[in-house]
Amino acid sequence: SKLDMYRKVPVDLVEGSKQGSIISWLAIFVMTYLFYKETINFLTTKLSSELTLDQRQNPFENDFIKATFNITMMDLKCDYIQVDVVSVLGNNQNVTKFVKKIPLDGNGVLNNMAARNMHQKDVEDVVLHDAAVSKTIEHLHESGEEAIWLDTKTFQYAVKENDLLFVDFFASWQVFSRYMFHKGADEYGEQELKEAEKLDVPVVIAKVDCVEQGSLCQAHNIRAYPTLRLFVNGEPFGGGEYQGRRTVLDMVHAIEKHLDLEMPLEEKHWIEAFERTRKHYQDISWDPNEHPGCQLSGSLLLNRVPGNFYIQAHSPAHDLAPAMTNCSHEIHFLSFVPANRDDKKNSAPLPPNFLQTTTPMNGNVYITHALHQAYHHYIKLISTNGNSFQVLQSSQLASYQEENTPEAKFLIDLSPIAVKYERISRPWYDYVTSLMAIIGGTFTVVGFLEPVM
Repeated sequence: SKLDMYRKVPVDLVEGSKQGSIISWLAIFVMTYLFYKETINFLTTKLSSELTLDQRQNPFENDFIKATFNITMMDLKCDYIQVDVVSVLGNNQNVTKFVKKIPLDGNGVLNNMAARNMHQKDVEDVVLHDAAVSKTIEHLHESGEEAIWLDTKTFQYAVKENDLLFVDFFASWQVFSRYMFHKGADEYGEQELKEAEKLDVPVVIAKVDCVEQGSLCQAHNIRAYPTLRLFVNGEPFGGGEYQGRRTVLDMVHAIEKHLDLEMPLEEKHWIEAFERTRKHYQDISWDPNEHPGCQLSGSLLLNRVPGNFYIQAHSPAHDLAPAMTNCSHEIHFLSFVPANRDDKKNSAPLPPNFLQTTTPMNGNVYITHALHQAYHHYIKLISTNGNSFQVLQSSQLASYQEENTPEAKFLIDLSPIAVKYERISRPWYDYVTSLMAIIGGTFTVVGFLEPVM
């Protein structure tokens, strides 16, 4: 046939040479090396990222974001913490009952292993008195005399001169605070008076108006009004205030329990020795009992719209002092994921540092060093095809007016741009084409060296 692209030269017309052998081995080595590198490149896939519009942002679709958090409030009691969720539409929802609260002492150590306030109720839903006692009072006086008023000077004298001092720290602008300690003995039940008479301990009842004596209340770390505190031998007993029901019987029983009136004498001596040893080694300039903390953990379902959730100091039974509210906190864990995500179907490739971008605030500590300040966190959520949101965050220290209570805010916004990750591999025909180019190109180029040699 006249068409023959592979015409052959008779073997008798060619002969081998030493130079040709060297060039042939060189060509084989080069082709083998290039073949190996091309095969590795073909088997290796590359991770590609692409920016697209977030197609899942549909205002008519019932889509939620699940926010999971574990945050420690360093200087705020669990009783004074409320967690609220607010959407861009202005919907405000109190989600405190879905949050697990664990009390911490001033050193950040768990007081107990049981969570508190898992099903917290509003104050109007709580029964504040029992069937036996229908009238409530705020003092322990049998004679019905009004409690003594204390200021900065007289308070120091009263604490020093009285073994037991029961003080009500209140604000005069509160309606119910103005009527405390004003009832006579004839207004109380017979059972109340009998139980109170059994307590043969001289307890002096006093009250302090924190509006007029603001420096005194700040010195004793009064954060809410009214605060009922028992002083024993000049020191706050138990480091905290009375939190029981404000009835004569409950107050009497609380004092009996706190003072351990029926405790054996030997046990009392042992406790006194222990307290002396503890005070000797403990820095008296800082009382951890006056600065308890609270660890918050839980999950929130947020609408897929811009909004925020915030941790604020609020109590249905108290009015908090804004100047004494410290919102310093540590974020142990905070993540945002689609509420309807399915981990089993998540086959999208992810970059090596993807998990770090979903929880950039983990381990961060935000401490306020001045009054009327709190940190606000601005969080931008970026949708991905990895069943998680990438988080871009910045934090700013915000200042509050004196009459406003600071709060730790987490302001959430959704990015209209989504990130799509996918792996890209070379097609097989590209690989075959490269192999042919390597074989033919190497044979031709190396063959140019033969005439030179």
